[in-house]
Amino acid sequence: MISQDDALGEPAEVTVRCQDDRAVHVRLCDLFVQDEDCVHYAIEVGAPGLNARLDGVAAWNWNGDLAPFLEGLARDFRGWQGERVWQTNDRDLTLRAVFRSGGHVGLTWTLRPWRTPVDSWDASVTTWLEAGEQMSALAADVRQLLGQDTGRHG
Repeated sequence: MISQDDALGEPAEVTVRCQDDRAVHVRLCDLFVQDEDCVHYAIEVGAPGLNARLDGVAAWNWNGDLAPFLEGLARDFRGWQGERVWQTNDRDLTLRAVFRSGGHVGLTWTLRPWRTPVDSWDASVTTWLEAGEQMSALAADVRQLLGQDTGRHG
């Protein structure tokens, strides 16, 4: 899932592909550090007939960010009832997780830029992953990409 930047040996992007339809994907990429507490990145979603990109998504070096949310989902690989929801502080990225029989997690990634007029646009895709190993790998890849495993970005 993670691509490495050959020049620096650091992660350059994380791509998530839906196991049910490989054309459905999410890509976290184009990181830049704004200050010691925050990393910004772009997120792209794609599916047949859909390509959307949101720049400037903020990842804070606090416990409530994306990687810890994904790690919690991976820990609960036996499943849960209902829906779990996480979103950025700016509410421009929302991630909804549901568990279905057979040990799979549906992650619905919704992009809604906060810097534009209300209801100007949003885009969503749902990626289905295996609840255990694939979710754990995604969580680790996101943590590494955002530099939260080493404190590299903050």
